[in-house]
Amino acid sequence: MGKVFERIDEHQREWIAARELFFVGTAPLGAEGRVNVSPKGPMGTFRVLGDHTVAYLDMVGSGAETVAHLRENGRIVVMFCAFDGPPRILRLHGRGEVVVAEDPRFGELCARADFDPPHAFEVARRAVIVVEVERIGDSCGYGVPLMSYEGERVHAEKSVEKKLRVGGEGAIADYMAQKNATSIDGLPAFDVGERVT
Repeated sequence: MGKVFERIDEHQREWIAARELFFVGTAPLGAEGRVNVSPKGPMGTFRVLGDHTVAYLDMVGSGAETVAHLRENGRIVVMFCAFDGPPRILRLHGRGEVVVAEDPRFGELCARADFDPPHAFEVARRAVIVVEVERIGDSCGYGVPLMSYEGERVHAEKSVEKKLRVGGEGAIADYMAQKNATSIDGLPAFDVGERVT
């Protein structure tokens, strides 16, 4: 059933672009650390940059597990599921790098990827996660239910707008300092001095 591919070809790129969301999985090195799986999206924040390179725009959120794990060990898997049409799961295993907003490469990566995030997210971009893909594999996806896509939620944008309205220009940076400095296991994620653009 499952296949391993040598590269992310045009067929896979088109299939990925037609998904509604994706998931990332990471884990710390320590046996006591917690494994993390996060849903990500919208799909306008994900891009295939090459046969073995993908990137996504990382937004300010209530945690920073993925970033902390990547900074510690770099291991990541990105997973896509078909919730309609033929069943399929595609996993991209690789090594991830966190390129924060202050890094000179951040703007270059955003321009290259031509991300299409919701407007309010422009002020809530934490980083670009670049993944050098080492294994591309699919599986049947028979256990994934059929579901209908109804649209994107407005909550993330409204949350950003509220933070700015209440806390002013520095609200996002203050929130990051409070919520995104470490993982739930205490691993460093974002330096307090790093600021979103």
